[in-house]
Amino acid sequence: MATANKNLSDYDKTTIPNAKDFRFGIVVSEWNDTITEGLFEGAHQTLIENGVSSDDIVRWNVPGSFELVYGCKKMIRANKFDAIIAIGSVIQGETKHFDFVCSATAQGIKDLNVEYDTPVIFCVLTDNNLQQAIDRSGGKHGNKGTEAAIAAIKMAYLRANSQN
Repeated sequence: MATANKNLSDYDKTTIPNAKDFRFGIVVSEWNDTITEGLFEGAHQTLIENGVSSDDIVRWNVPGSFELVYGCKKMIRANKFDAIIAIGSVIQGETKHFDFVCSATAQGIKDLNVEYDTPVIFCVLTDNNLQQAIDRSGGKHGNKGTEAAIAAIKMAYLRANSQN
């Protein structure tokens, strides 16, 4: 959980494996696009800064966070990626829709990680209000997209260097 004193974009580059030989997919929700574009930029820039060629980063868009699971599944089945990042933003409204979308999306991405060998990183903000989302997509708490890219690099490295 981010706190007022934690910047999500802070990381020690010396502790991150070189990612130059990896290929990453990023599936981005078009809903709340001012937030998801910020998250995408954070993830994309972090991958580039850690040795990934822009040719080895593929972006697909889906309408909303609920559709991230299907987009990630199709990307996994393309079998061309070492890790995939699912980027979305769900902001609490006045109905229970928030709860259903958040739960289904988290469960779906977890299911992909259980079923397939390609790691799928959960970069879906589930905030109470727009300001919280802004703060975590390039605002005062940094960028959750950066954190997701670091997780993707580490998981791609684990996948490449594990026996099973």
